[in-house]
Amino acid sequence: MTAESDRYTRETITAIHRWAPDLFTFRISRPAGYAFVAGQYGRLGFAAGDDIVWRPYSMVCARAAAELEFYSIIVPGGAFSTRLAAARVGNEILVDRRSFGFLTLDAFADGRDLWLLASGTGLGPFVAILREPECWRRFARLIVVHSVRTGRELAYRETIAELAASPPANGAPAATLRYLPVVTRETVDGALGERVTTLLADGRLEQHAGATIDAANSRIMVCGNPDLAKALRAQLTARGLAVGHRGVPGQLAFENYW
Repeated sequence: MTAESDRYTRETITAIHRWAPDLFTFRISRPAGYAFVAGQYGRLGFAAGDDIVWRPYSMVCARAAAELEFYSIIVPGGAFSTRLAAARVGNEILVDRRSFGFLTLDAFADGRDLWLLASGTGLGPFVAILREPECWRRFARLIVVHSVRTGRELAYRETIAELAASPPANGAPAATLRYLPVVTRETVDGALGERVTTLLADGRLEQHAGATIDAANSRIMVCGNPDLAKALRAQLTARGLAVGHRGVPGQLAFENYW
């Protein structure tokens, strides 16, 4: 191997699905031997002269998927995002051979309820987690909360519904799944209309989920806007939940993601 091929591989964009003008899912060929844990992210790159522009992207696919899948928003003027927005099926993209991140179920001891709280494209790693049997076997209830600005940004609704109807539990007793869409800038049938922090503070989030958040039974992952993550951390730690540390599992895990 060359020093270059030791660090990354050259892959091909195989599919693009647009949810909205600035929001899309794309798939790429999978590097031979590429391994990750659901919830982790990879690094994708585009060549820029003699340099490479790298960005982190959480995997959305199952660990055994033949191709890698990612969920992205276009950042106007971004060095990487501009290239990705113009990419077409068949174009080349670079993939770091490593996977990264700690937003995985390894962070938790078993519990009754697994809450997955996402804003925007922060839903991506949670879709990957839901595509694996582990969460369906380890927990009794799965609650997915996806907060977006407009209804067209509610990506992966059909995928989540399909997983709820046919869980990938490999024959073992499976958890139930409750999906709570939250749309803050327009009224959408079936969606809650307040910010997640407001819904948590006044009790409506737990009411609609049919589950109470407490340290004994709840394990909570938060992925999305840093301001939302910071606010939720304050609310949840005030209720006695904590992030794990020094090998001691906690009840909370956070990752900033746009």
